[in-house]
Amino acid sequence: MLQNERERAILDLLMQSGSARIKDLSVTLGVSEETVRRTLKRLESMGGLTRVHGGAQLRDWGAEPSFALRLGVNIDAKRRIAARLAGLIEHGASLFLDVGSTTAFVAQALRDHRDLLVVTNSLAVAQTLAGRGGNRVFMAGGELRPHDGGAFGAEALAFVRQFRVRHAILSAVAVDGRTGFMLNDLREAEFSRAIIDCAEVATIAADATKFDQTAPVRIAAPDAFHRFVTDVIPEGALATLLNRAGIEIILA
Repeated sequence: MLQNERERAILDLLMQSGSARIKDLSVTLGVSEETVRRTLKRLESMGGLTRVHGGAQLRDWGAEPSFALRLGVNIDAKRRIAARLAGLIEHGASLFLDVGSTTAFVAQALRDHRDLLVVTNSLAVAQTLAGRGGNRVFMAGGELRPHDGGAFGAEALAFVRQFRVRHAILSAVAVDGRTGFMLNDLREAEFSRAIIDCAEVATIAADATKFDQTAPVRIAAPDAFHRFVTDVIPEGALATLLNRAGIEIILA
């Protein structure tokens, strides 16, 4: 396959879902993973895609990248945020963890906690914390989204509304000084609002790459949240919005 043919083929594959793993591209195209990496590097220099850990995603793709790819974006910041947040959670606490990639890192950081009561709609979170340290893990039912293993739908909403927990730990795909915290999916935002209503303390965890970004659905009014754990001090309009909403900023 000629270089320009390979580039067109990779772009065609990325257009199908917005993202792809290097391993999958290598198998599909019948070339080495190193060849795929070199091609992705050239395509990135031309604009239009972004390389992430283990793969690539189209910059202007409307759909959310796969969970596996999102886990590979800004790993160090997500780990710092997760560790800082885990330090705020006491042993024996009750909490909700959503389906975001950052909250998957929070689950990892909570692996040494004991006697947690965890409510989640994330298959990754449930698998991480179930069967450890006397934890009790309750997994919401409903249809699983194929790209991230999150459960959504009327059944999941009805399930989570049965609980009252101390902490709700939520993620956002975008944060800005006009709207606040946003997601790409209406069902996901609806689910997040439901668990906020069932929690004493609502915490958002998001790294600085989400600052000044936009997404179509606001999770809730900014003053619905109590804490924002991030890796960079917010400035400008975002800092003003957080201050007016009375949200505590916790720096990782």
